Amino acid sequence: MFKRIRYRLLLSYLVVFASLLGIFAIAVRFAFTRSLTEQITDKLTAIGKGAAANVEFEKGRLTVESDFRPQDLIAYHQTLQWFDTQGNLINQQGQTALTLPLLTNKMVQVQTGKIPIRAVTVPIIKSDNGELVGYVRVSQSLEEFDETLQKLDWGLGGAIIITLVLSSIGGILLTRQAMQPIEESFQRLKQFTADASHELRSPLMAIKINADLALEYPEEIGPKDVEKFQEIASATNQMTRLTEDLLFLARTDKVPTQNRDSLNLTSILENLIQLYKPQAEAKQIKFKFQLIANLQLIGDSVQLTRLFTNLVENALYYTPSGGVVEIKTTRVGSQLYVNVQDTGVGIAPEYIDKVFERFWRADQSRSYWKGGSGLGLAIAQAIAQNHGGLISITSKLGVGSCFTVCLPSS
Repeated sequence: MFKRIRYRLLLSYLVVFASLLGIFAIAVRFAFTRSLTEQITDKLTAIGKGAAANVEFEKGRLTVESDFRPQDLIAYHQTLQWFDTQGNLINQQGQTALTLPLLTNKMVQVQTGKIPIRAVTVPIIKSDNGELVGYVRVSQSLEEFDETLQKLDWGLGGAIIITLVLSSIGGILLTRQAMQPIEESFQRLKQFTADASHELRSPLMAIKINADLALEYPEEIGPKDVEKFQEIASATNQMTRLTEDLLFLARTDKVPTQNRDSLNLTSILENLIQLYKPQAEAKQIKFKFQLIANLQLIGDSVQLTRLFTNLVENALYYTPSGGVVEIKTTRVGSQLYVNVQDTGVGIAPEYIDKVFERFWRADQSRSYWKGGSGLGLAIAQAIAQNHGGLISITSKLGVGSCFTVCLPSS
């Protein structure tokens, strides 16, 4: 139980931490991408302004006198393009050119494809009268930009993985330290429960013996006292059952794998059917069964008998006269399934998750029945888990319930 809790705490911690790291990585990447994009835009703008300053306008025509060497532009995967006011290409230097048409109303253009390109358009203005005479478009390949982002992604991803690995190691140590006091307290509580249950057996036995002895001679104690002694005997039986159940749970939690043998589950169920058949007939309940022959498994016969005894008693108690209780077995692969189904009062949906809690009852005002301790289903669940299995329940209020026990076969 505590091992599962530690795993859940560790998983929750890692999920939250990974989410925070992911958000941080996304924020870093977004900020870095934006900054790098602005740097490229500023650089292309500066180049464009320099190229625009070296253009002369004579006799209605642009004359390009560029100081930029083509080999430098090629080395930096850049291209210069000069256009007139109508958007016609006049001159070009470089090889990484934008093929999109010139958009005079858009300063920045981006071309996607095999080689992504970013371009900045700068207007050419005459210095003497401020007249617009053309445009310069500076383009640059974004391959290095993408490579830089890819390196950033690998770096952030690797850092997150390394951080999560180290955090997992630290989280294991921290959750172990955090759970240790709780585990120790729980162990002490279990030990106290076992010790208290064991110590209560002797005084309860003494009370029971004296009550039974008094009831053997009713003529000596009077009718009124007989009724009192019967109540004492009944309460003693209930307390004895409670202490035995608590002691059983404490011992089962401590030693889950003792007394394991090869068993025939079918024989155990057949014996229970014969045992409870008279009780079902007395209550006018139809007792049905569909059992597969020779279902073999490894387990403790005493514990498994108690598991199914609790389920059958529960079904018979909550099923009214004229109802049906059915036991059915199936085999699916290496798993054995036993269904104990009844047409009883059923359980409300909001209580399904509480059925296996210790001392829980759907009707909290109802007293213990037949000396029951309120631990029957909790004990059944503990036995199933200690045999590597589990119990599930489906129920509908006013229709009935079905308890399904799944156990590994041998």
